[in-house]
Amino acid sequence: MLRDALEHLVKGIVDRPDDVRVRARDTQRGEVLEVHVHPEDLGRVIGRGGRTAGALRTVIGALPGGRRVRVDVVDTDR
Repeated sequence: MLRDALEHLVKGIVDRPDDVRVRARDTQRGEVLEVHVHPEDLGRVIGRGGRTAGALRTVIGALPGGRRVRVDVVDTDR
């Protein structure tokens, strides 16, 4: 549910919504949601000073689910 919500939010921000992928991984410290976007949309998802990424983390963290989730924006250009 959180993965789908994050994917929906990110698709509304970027210019290339078909390239958005969100991958969920379980780690010892909780669930990690990795956001993959087109390299040209990376700045849109991160935002000025990381504000957009921070807002995405806040919204996903506030959704019901009762478990710890971390949101990472992955730079696929490397």
